[in-house]
Amino acid sequence: MTNMKRRICLLAFLVIAAAAGFAGGKQAPAGSGSLAGKDISTLAKWGTAAKEAFGGQTITVAMASHPSTDAFRKMEREFTSLTGIKVVWDVVEETSLKNKQLLDVQGAGSYDVLMADAFWMSEYASKNVLEPIQAYTDNPSITPPWFDYSDIMPAYRNGIAGANGVNYGIPTAGETRFIAYRTDLFAKYNKQPPKTMDEYLELARFFNGKDGVYGVSMRAQRGIHFASGWMSLMYNFGGGFMDQAALAKGQNVITVTTPQTIASLQFYVDLLNNAPPDVGTYTHEEALGAFLSGKTAMWLDATALANQITNPATSTVADKVAFVPTPAGPAGDGAALAGWNLAISQKSSHKDAAWAFITFMASREKSVDYVKGGGVATRDSVFGNAELAALNPSYPAQKAALISANGLVQKGLSWIPQSDQIGQILDIAGAQGSAALAGTVSVTNAAQTIQTECEALVK
Repeated sequence: MTNMKRRICLLAFLVIAAAAGFAGGKQAPAGSGSLAGKDISTLAKWGTAAKEAFGGQTITVAMASHPSTDAFRKMEREFTSLTGIKVVWDVVEETSLKNKQLLDVQGAGSYDVLMADAFWMSEYASKNVLEPIQAYTDNPSITPPWFDYSDIMPAYRNGIAGANGVNYGIPTAGETRFIAYRTDLFAKYNKQPPKTMDEYLELARFFNGKDGVYGVSMRAQRGIHFASGWMSLMYNFGGGFMDQAALAKGQNVITVTTPQTIASLQFYVDLLNNAPPDVGTYTHEEALGAFLSGKTAMWLDATALANQITNPATSTVADKVAFVPTPAGPAGDGAALAGWNLAISQKSSHKDAAWAFITFMASREKSVDYVKGGGVATRDSVFGNAELAALNPSYPAQKAALISANGLVQKGLSWIPQSDQIGQILDIAGAQGSAALAGTVSVTNAAQTIQTECEALVK
């Protein structure tokens, strides 16, 4: 073969390889050869363009058994009708989902869309599990105006969707924590809901034993549930399990023996001494059940559970309850922040179709249908929707609680420290905190043991 023929063959090969996205084994950039240049200004026009670009493709989504997943599945028929994209659902319990996703990314790469917990984001970032999402949200040729990324509550956008300053997902089910209180009891004794942690403890002590109720109900089961409950108020005291500034630099500095963290644990133990005597066995379910049945004057837990409190079918106090944000502490606001995201797998071979799925399911345009189908509110427009607020009277307090939770984000802190070992740290902290509640060790000794064990863990 002559040199000229070799050059022609080589050129032809390179052209074909580039057209097929062969170079480097990766798909072309988001939007390339998909919706670019097409009118996607309305849902109908977007659907037409998406069907031309992706019709006939099949995507596989790995989701948790969760109310938001149920809501998405109710929307599947409309999505497929609009876009021609077929959806295969792999829905498993949360405890199995993470392992399945990690194994898939390391192996076959059969998943396109991943439902990812905020707790997993740090590990997923370090293992390159997910596509950075900004390339999609910031591209108007593939993301229509009716998606409206900025409508997602800032606390969720900035607090649960990424790691190390990079966002990897679209928040679709989130929660902060707030207080529910018995309006009948507060009115009877002329009390106001708490605005500070000191007032919260004072009210718990006041109501404990009044009218046959306990002061408060919170999660406190040994292990991660105790740690999670403790975290509900830890940051309000300026405490934390890890120095997050050092963590961002790759340094593992445990901070459980700081005066602020010890003070937060002491406060939590003091608070729980005004709860039902079996509070040491409570997950979020038992804590909620105690309040629903009228056993406690106050409850502090997830906003996502509020609809059970205001529903007469599930709550004996539905007509005598109101909500306020988590009270400020000596260090100000620091409310909890957690939740779920929809994200694109790095190994997906249908990334643009996967983004089309997320665009539809998580858009402002479809948010009312999503919430009516059982989904969890994450958007400002949803909290301001009069029809939905009438169905969930806690919406104003939920929005206020999320604004409070964003205070933690603005301080540069993540409610969930972005460490791959955070799950083990919470287990250790929750075991020793539970011992302090039981009185088998002092709060100070419990903190020292947590410090020692966690330092050995992160070495």
